[in-house]
Amino acid sequence: MIAPSVQHELRLASRMSRLGTETAFEVLNKARALERLGRSIIHLEIGEPDFDTPENVVEAAVVALRNGWTHYGPSAGLPELRQTIADYVSRTRGVAVMPDEVVVVPGGKPIMFFTMLALIEEGDEVIYPNPGFPIYESMINYVGGKAVPIQLREERDFAMDVDELAGLITDRTRLIILNSPQNPTGGVLPRRDIERTAAAIGDRNIMVLSDEIYSRLQFEGEPFSIMSVPGMQERTILLDGFSKTYAMTGWRIGYGVMRPDLAAQITRLMTNSNSCTASFTQMAGIEALRGDQSPVGRMRAEFERRSRAFVDGLNRIKGFSCRMPKGAFYVFPNIAATGWDSKRLADALLDQAGVAALSGTAFGRFGEGYLRFSVANSLEKLEEALGRIEQWTKQNL
Repeated sequence: MIAPSVQHELRLASRMSRLGTETAFEVLNKARALERLGRSIIHLEIGEPDFDTPENVVEAAVVALRNGWTHYGPSAGLPELRQTIADYVSRTRGVAVMPDEVVVVPGGKPIMFFTMLALIEEGDEVIYPNPGFPIYESMINYVGGKAVPIQLREERDFAMDVDELAGLITDRTRLIILNSPQNPTGGVLPRRDIERTAAAIGDRNIMVLSDEIYSRLQFEGEPFSIMSVPGMQERTILLDGFSKTYAMTGWRIGYGVMRPDLAAQITRLMTNSNSCTASFTQMAGIEALRGDQSPVGRMRAEFERRSRAFVDGLNRIKGFSCRMPKGAFYVFPNIAATGWDSKRLADALLDQAGVAALSGTAFGRFGEGYLRFSVANSLEKLEEALGRIEQWTKQNL
């Protein structure tokens, strides 16, 4: 006789209650559900380039597949790619980097997660930008750290206030997260502020996670890394990758650059979680860094053109006020004058106007009063979105 099935309670570990999410994917799923019902939706929610991966990079992957690069590789990454990354970072950041300081991972997020797991004890303080990429706060909380937000303010073009940062540093500060150009605001940390940040840290044993995933998409001037400041290289974990620069989001390939003893520990976490990054994508990564860079320049110029057009359009709409971003492919308008809170307005624009955007609060509590639009869509679609938003405001404000 078969015993009746029993529905047992799912007993999750308590730490799962501390795990956040990335709202962009939730909004994307909701938008696609509306499309399945026949609705016309303009997607300005997801943060990925709408360009194809450059053909030379695709061809390198195809050749790699045909040549048998389909097996396990070293957990830290293929030696050829680690050397290529070391050469690239040495050249662009003006520091000497060796291959044993490079760890290749499937995307950028593992470097965030592994850094927290390797460095943060329960109660350790981590200073992070807010509004900022939501996975920062999620991972800090998940590992039991204390998330200490530093507010990015519109009147500073969303650049961090270094004096405020200095006031947040305590004896429990273990890690400071920097992101420039920044998601979601498009703000950039100028070189003088990065140098002042290093001075505020001084000789204290505080690590910096420098998220430079959008560094090649800065619109004006040359990006500057805190890794380049004398005395900071051994205390910096540089996060970079291929997703944004080369339109390779689905390829899942990123990397961290850090002191060799930490790289060895991050590699152990790779071994225990992912084993390794796919070998053929790493061969494509070599071609991306060594090959023709003109597609990157064209993409950056197009994102700047779209950003400027979208910002100009938003500033003509009642209740919206928007600054021109300095990099990446996001605009972050102030919507306080609409009288609507961010989440309610984002939901209304999706449900009633067919424009998918994100609430500023998806990026932390200091994002209230803002929306984030991704301009990773055609200029034609961006102009159509502006028309829909304007029509909605005429009917509802």
